[in-house]
Amino acid sequence: MGTPHNAAEKGQIAKTVLMPGDPLRAKYIADTYLENVVCFNTVRNMLGYTGTYKGKKISVMGGGMGMPSIGIYSYELYHFYDVDQIIRIGSAGGLQDDVDVMDIVIGMGACTNSNYAEQYEIPGTFAPIPDYGLLEKAVNLAREKGANVKVGNILSSDVFYHDREDFNDRWRRMGVLAIEMEAAALYMNAARAGKKALCILTVSDHLYKEASLGARERETGFHQMMEIALEL
Repeated sequence: MGTPHNAAEKGQIAKTVLMPGDPLRAKYIADTYLENVVCFNTVRNMLGYTGTYKGKKISVMGGGMGMPSIGIYSYELYHFYDVDQIIRIGSAGGLQDDVDVMDIVIGMGACTNSNYAEQYEIPGTFAPIPDYGLLEKAVNLAREKGANVKVGNILSSDVFYHDREDFNDRWRRMGVLAIEMEAAALYMNAARAGKKALCILTVSDHLYKEASLGARERETGFHQMMEIALEL
């Protein structure tokens, strides 16, 4: 079968897909946690793998940076490969004082400055949210693992280097926990397809504190988040 962006054949992708932004993180998860691994995609180096975790079939695939990228990959997974749920596992920049580097943030809602929802021609503003069942299970798993977990609003921004100096301040004022770049599009694609999605983030840097992680730590250091997603 295949699509312009995914070389997988029908049946090669599991019903549940973990989706980090970085394809190398997808490879790391497959190498570290999965057994009987098969690589189903290398198109544009957006690596995708299927294997088993504790006997259950699961796939992991990169989603890229930004809403157009995850929008393409998640749409194809939901509509062309019969995927039921996608769990984004990514990094985020902390906004609030009670959020620290390496904390886990789960997106109960995804604010956005993107016009991604315009395509649906909704007569109002759509509020992108995850599947509650996945959200509840993820929170319980995070607590069982002793993780520092925060649940609330995140921001999916189209812009990484924003021209407005007070951009972060305004979202911080509204109680938004952290900024990332993909969840809103994932949540909207899931809603439109009648499927499930959740975004679990690890805070890799803080926009109001002196703390951050290097690229290597981001790639391999997010074990709690990865394990929560795998258990889901």
